[in-house]
Amino acid sequence: MNDVKLYSTISGPRDAPALLLLNSLGATQSMWDDQISSLERRYRLIRCDTRGHGQSPIGQGPYVFDDLVADALAVLETHEVEKATIVGLSLGGMTALGLGVAAPQRVERIVCCAARADAPPMFVQSWHNRLDKLDEGGIEAVWQGTVGSWLSDDTRATRPEAEELLKQGFLQTTEDGYRGCAHALMGLDYLRHLGGLNIPTAFIAGERDVAASPETMKGMADACPGSDYIVVPDAKHLITVDNPQGFGVALCRALLLEC
Repeated sequence: MNDVKLYSTISGPRDAPALLLLNSLGATQSMWDDQISSLERRYRLIRCDTRGHGQSPIGQGPYVFDDLVADALAVLETHEVEKATIVGLSLGGMTALGLGVAAPQRVERIVCCAARADAPPMFVQSWHNRLDKLDEGGIEAVWQGTVGSWLSDDTRATRPEAEELLKQGFLQTTEDGYRGCAHALMGLDYLRHLGGLNIPTAFIAGERDVAASPETMKGMADACPGSDYIVVPDAKHLITVDNPQGFGVALCRALLLEC
Protein backbone atom coordinates (compact mmCIF):
# COMPACT_ATOMS: atom_id res chain seq x y z
CA MET A 1 0.00 0.00 0.00
CA ASN A 2 1.27 3.46 -0.91
CA ASP A 3 2.05 5.44 2.26
CA VAL A 4 2.06 8.93 0.69
CA LYS A 5 -0.91 11.00 -0.42
CA LEU A 6 0.33 13.82 -2.62
CA TYR A 7 -1.11 17.30 -2.51
CA SER A 8 -3.04 17.71 -5.76
CA THR A 9 -5.47 20.08 -7.47
CA ILE A 10 -7.94 19.57 -10.30
CA SER A 11 -9.53 22.05 -12.69
CA GLY A 12 -11.18 22.19 -16.10
CA PRO A 13 -14.44 20.71 -17.43
CA ARG A 14 -15.69 17.68 -15.51
CA ASP A 15 -16.49 15.80 -18.70
CA ALA A 16 -13.17 16.53 -20.45
CA PRO A 17 -10.40 13.92 -20.86
CA ALA A 18 -7.94 13.85 -17.94
CA LEU A 19 -4.38 15.14 -18.12
CA LEU A 20 -1.88 14.75 -15.26
CA LEU A 21 1.11 17.11 -14.98
CA LEU A 22 4.25 15.82 -13.22
CA ASN A 23 6.96 18.20 -12.04
CA SER A 24 10.71 18.45 -12.14
CA LEU A 25 12.75 17.67 -9.04
CA GLY A 26 12.84 20.86 -6.97
CA ALA A 27 9.72 22.34 -8.58
CA THR A 28 6.07 22.68 -7.60
CA GLN A 29 2.90 22.99 -9.64
CA SER A 30 3.80 26.60 -10.45
CA MET A 31 6.30 25.44 -13.09
CA TRP A 32 3.29 24.90 -15.40
CA ASP A 33 1.63 28.26 -14.80
CA ASP A 34 2.16 29.52 -18.36
CA GLN A 35 0.39 26.46 -19.78
CA ILE A 36 -2.56 26.15 -17.41
CA SER A 37 -5.14 28.40 -19.05
CA SER A 38 -4.74 26.68 -22.41
CA LEU A 39 -4.75 23.15 -21.00
CA GLU A 40 -7.68 23.50 -18.63
CA ARG A 41 -9.94 24.64 -21.49
CA ARG A 42 -9.42 21.24 -23.09
CA TYR A 43 -8.74 18.83 -20.22
CA ARG A 44 -9.73 17.83 -16.72
CA LEU A 45 -6.34 19.03 -15.51
CA ILE A 46 -4.65 17.44 -12.49
CA ARG A 47 -1.55 18.89 -10.86
CA CYS A 48 0.38 17.56 -7.88
CA ASP A 49 3.51 18.16 -5.84
CA THR A 50 6.05 15.33 -5.73
CA ARG A 51 6.66 13.72 -2.33
CA GLY A 52 8.87 15.97 -0.21
CA HIS A 53 8.03 18.96 -2.43
CA GLY A 54 5.62 21.87 -2.06
CA GLN A 55 2.67 20.81 0.08
CA SER A 56 3.15 17.05 -0.21
CA PRO A 57 4.38 14.82 2.64
CA ILE A 58 7.86 13.34 2.56
CA GLY A 59 7.29 9.62 2.95
CA GLN A 60 9.95 7.08 3.80
CA GLY A 61 13.17 7.58 1.80
CA PRO A 62 15.27 7.00 -0.13
CA TYR A 63 12.82 6.61 -3.01
CA VAL A 64 12.78 4.50 -6.16
CA PHE A 65 10.75 5.18 -9.27
CA ASP A 66 8.22 2.54 -8.25
CA ASP A 67 7.35 4.86 -5.34
CA LEU A 68 6.88 7.88 -7.61
CA VAL A 69 4.79 5.86 -10.07
CA ALA A 70 2.62 4.59 -7.21
CA ASP A 71 2.17 8.18 -5.98
CA ALA A 72 0.97 9.28 -9.42
CA LEU A 73 -1.46 6.37 -9.68
CA ALA A 74 -2.81 7.25 -6.23
CA VAL A 75 -3.47 10.81 -7.43
CA LEU A 76 -5.53 9.40 -10.31
CA GLU A 77 -7.43 7.27 -7.82
CA THR A 78 -8.07 10.28 -5.58
CA HIS A 79 -9.73 12.08 -8.47
CA GLU A 80 -11.51 8.94 -9.73
CA VAL A 81 -9.68 8.99 -13.05
CA GLU A 82 -9.36 5.65 -14.81
CA LYS A 83 -7.14 6.79 -17.67
CA ALA A 84 -5.15 9.98 -18.30
CA THR A 85 -2.68 11.63 -20.59
CA ILE A 86 0.57 12.16 -18.68
CA VAL A 87 2.81 15.17 -19.29
CA GLY A 88 5.98 15.28 -17.20
CA LEU A 89 9.24 17.20 -17.20
CA SER A 90 12.61 15.93 -15.98
CA LEU A 91 11.81 13.75 -12.92
CA GLY A 92 8.17 14.02 -13.96
CA GLY A 93 8.95 12.90 -17.49
CA MET A 94 10.80 9.88 -16.16
CA THR A 95 7.84 9.08 -13.90
CA ALA A 96 5.55 9.36 -16.93
CA LEU A 97 7.63 6.72 -18.70
CA GLY A 98 7.42 4.59 -15.55
CA LEU A 99 3.63 4.83 -15.63
CA GLY A 100 3.66 3.68 -19.24
CA VAL A 101 5.83 0.70 -18.33
CA ALA A 102 4.06 -0.29 -15.10
CA ALA A 103 0.43 0.63 -15.79
CA PRO A 104 -0.14 1.11 -19.54
CA GLN A 105 -3.87 0.52 -19.10
CA ARG A 106 -4.06 3.78 -17.10
CA VAL A 107 -2.24 5.92 -19.69
CA GLU A 108 -3.79 7.49 -22.78
CA ARG A 109 -0.70 9.31 -24.05
CA ILE A 110 2.75 10.28 -22.72
CA VAL A 111 4.60 13.55 -23.27
CA CYS A 112 8.08 13.22 -21.81
CA CYS A 113 9.89 16.57 -21.57
CA ALA A 114 13.52 17.41 -20.76
CA ALA A 115 14.21 13.97 -19.31
CA ARG A 116 16.42 10.96 -19.79
CA ALA A 117 15.69 7.27 -19.33
CA ASP A 118 18.92 5.81 -17.94
CA ALA A 119 21.59 6.61 -15.37
CA PRO A 120 25.13 6.31 -16.80
CA PRO A 121 28.07 6.79 -14.40
CA MET A 122 28.58 10.50 -15.15
CA PHE A 123 24.89 11.14 -14.49
CA VAL A 124 25.06 9.29 -11.17
CA GLN A 125 28.20 11.21 -10.16
CA SER A 126 26.48 14.52 -10.90
CA TRP A 127 23.80 13.60 -8.37
CA HIS A 128 26.38 12.64 -5.77
CA ASN A 129 27.91 16.09 -6.33
CA ARG A 130 24.54 17.78 -5.80
CA LEU A 131 23.91 15.82 -2.63
CA ASP A 132 27.31 16.97 -1.37
CA LYS A 133 26.13 20.55 -1.93
CA LEU A 134 22.93 19.75 -0.07
CA ASP A 135 24.90 18.39 2.88
CA GLU A 136 27.22 21.40 2.92
CA GLY A 137 24.83 24.30 2.31
CA GLY A 138 21.25 23.03 2.39
CA ILE A 139 18.60 23.46 -0.28
CA GLU A 140 19.61 27.10 -0.93
CA ALA A 141 23.05 25.93 -2.09
CA VAL A 142 21.47 23.41 -4.44
CA TRP A 143 19.25 26.13 -5.91
CA GLN A 144 22.27 28.32 -6.64
CA GLY A 145 23.85 25.44 -8.53
CA THR A 146 20.64 24.62 -10.41
CA VAL A 147 19.07 27.85 -11.66
CA GLY A 148 21.70 28.46 -14.35
CA SER A 149 20.90 25.14 -15.99
CA TRP A 150 17.14 25.71 -15.71
CA LEU A 151 16.91 29.22 -17.19
CA SER A 152 18.80 31.20 -19.81
CA ASP A 153 20.58 34.43 -18.94
CA ASP A 154 17.99 36.28 -21.01
CA THR A 155 15.07 34.85 -19.04
CA ARG A 156 16.76 35.64 -15.76
CA ALA A 157 17.43 39.22 -16.86
CA THR A 158 14.07 40.02 -18.46
CA ARG A 159 11.67 37.94 -16.33
CA PRO A 160 13.08 37.98 -12.79
CA GLU A 161 9.59 37.31 -11.40
CA ALA A 162 9.59 33.89 -13.12
CA GLU A 163 12.91 33.01 -11.51
CA GLU A 164 11.70 34.21 -8.11
CA LEU A 165 8.58 32.03 -8.29
CA LEU A 166 10.68 28.99 -9.14
CA LYS A 167 13.06 29.80 -6.30
CA GLN A 168 10.22 30.03 -3.80
CA GLY A 169 8.99 26.59 -4.86
CA PHE A 170 12.48 25.12 -4.85
CA LEU A 171 13.15 26.31 -1.30
CA GLN A 172 9.95 24.58 -0.16
CA THR A 173 11.56 21.25 -1.08
CA THR A 174 12.61 19.35 2.03
CA GLU A 175 16.16 18.06 2.20
CA ASP A 176 14.85 14.51 2.69
CA GLY A 177 12.53 14.92 -0.30
CA TYR A 178 15.32 16.17 -2.53
CA ARG A 179 17.70 13.46 -1.36
CA GLY A 180 15.08 10.74 -1.79
CA CYS A 181 14.28 11.78 -5.37
CA ALA A 182 17.99 12.04 -6.20
CA HIS A 183 18.41 8.41 -5.17
CA ALA A 184 15.53 7.46 -7.46
CA LEU A 185 17.27 9.25 -10.33
CA MET A 186 20.48 7.37 -9.68
CA GLY A 187 18.58 4.12 -10.21
CA LEU A 188 16.80 5.25 -13.40
CA ASP A 189 16.46 2.30 -15.79
CA TYR A 190 13.65 2.80 -18.32
CA LEU A 191 15.63 3.04 -21.56
CA ARG A 192 15.64 -0.71 -22.09
CA HIS A 193 11.82 -0.77 -21.82
CA LEU A 194 11.06 1.92 -24.41
CA GLY A 195 11.00 -0.53 -27.32
CA GLY A 196 7.97 -2.22 -25.76
CA LEU A 197 6.05 0.95 -24.94
CA ASN A 198 2.81 0.67 -26.90
CA ILE A 199 1.35 4.04 -25.94
CA PRO A 200 1.39 7.18 -28.12
CA THR A 201 4.48 9.00 -26.88
CA ALA A 202 6.22 12.28 -27.65
CA PHE A 203 9.61 13.50 -26.45
CA ILE A 204 10.18 17.27 -26.11
CA ALA A 205 13.74 18.53 -25.68
CA GLY A 206 15.14 21.99 -25.00
CA GLU A 207 17.66 23.07 -27.62
CA ARG A 208 20.12 24.35 -24.99
CA ASP A 209 19.44 21.78 -22.28
CA VAL A 210 22.59 20.13 -20.95
CA ALA A 211 20.81 18.04 -18.29
CA ALA A 212 18.70 16.13 -20.83
CA SER A 213 20.33 17.04 -24.12
CA PRO A 214 18.52 16.93 -27.46
CA GLU A 215 20.85 14.10 -28.49
CA THR A 216 19.91 12.07 -25.41
CA MET A 217 16.21 12.59 -26.01
CA LYS A 218 16.54 11.80 -29.72
CA GLY A 219 18.05 8.45 -28.68
CA MET A 220 15.04 7.83 -26.44
CA ALA A 221 12.64 8.68 -29.27
CA ASP A 222 14.52 6.37 -31.63
CA ALA A 223 14.20 3.57 -29.08
CA CYS A 224 10.42 4.11 -28.77
CA PRO A 225 8.66 2.94 -31.96
CA GLY A 226 6.30 5.46 -33.54
CA SER A 227 7.11 8.25 -31.10
CA ASP A 228 7.34 11.95 -31.93
CA TYR A 229 10.46 14.04 -31.23
CA ILE A 230 10.27 17.81 -30.87
CA VAL A 231 12.92 20.41 -29.99
CA VAL A 232 11.98 23.72 -28.36
CA PRO A 233 14.35 26.37 -29.71
CA ASP A 234 16.51 28.49 -27.43
CA ALA A 235 15.42 26.72 -24.24
CA LYS A 236 17.34 25.33 -21.30
CA HIS A 237 16.18 22.56 -18.97
CA LEU A 238 12.99 24.07 -17.53
CA ILE A 239 11.49 24.62 -20.95
CA THR A 240 7.99 25.39 -19.62
CA VAL A 241 9.37 28.61 -18.12
CA ASP A 242 12.47 29.37 -20.20
CA ASN A 243 10.52 29.42 -23.48
CA PRO A 244 6.82 29.11 -22.62
CA GLN A 245 5.64 30.13 -26.08
CA GLY A 246 7.88 27.62 -27.84
CA PHE A 247 6.94 24.94 -25.37
CA GLY A 248 3.25 25.68 -25.88
CA VAL A 249 3.61 25.09 -29.61
CA ALA A 250 5.53 21.85 -29.02
CA LEU A 251 2.97 20.63 -26.49
CA CYS A 252 0.10 21.28 -28.90
CA ARG A 253 1.87 19.15 -31.48
CA ALA A 254 2.59 16.41 -28.96
CA LEU A 255 -1.06 16.35 -27.83
CA LEU A 256 -2.40 16.62 -31.41
CA LEU A 257 -4.11 19.93 -30.62
CA GLU A 258 -4.73 23.04 -32.67
CA CYS A 259 -2.70 25.89 -31.14
